[in-house]
Amino acid sequence: MMKMAKGYFGRRKNVWTVAKNAIEKGLLYAYRDRKAKKRDFRALWIQRINAGAREHGMSYSQLMGALKKANIDLNRKVLADLAMNHPEAFKSIVEKVK
Repeated sequence: MMKMAKGYFGRRKNVWTVAKNAIEKGLLYAYRDRKAKKRDFRALWIQRINAGAREHGMSYSQLMGALKKANIDLNRKVLADLAMNHPEAFKSIVEKVK
């Protein structure tokens, strides 16, 4: 336990009960935030896709519905990357589904 508390500040690093409590709390946050990280990234991708879609006269929901109808299977991570880093490729996808 004390090895895991290395780097903590104050009594958290060298008093057994305080260190034990801090480590347990930290492990709980680590577990919780591994799940929350997935939600946070999905929300970020949706915002980026929405911003890219609105530049071309569509909303996020319209774009995703059109992609589904056109049988274009690109996930949100890829679409967000295209919208941010390759706007010409994203534009061609939007034009294809319009």
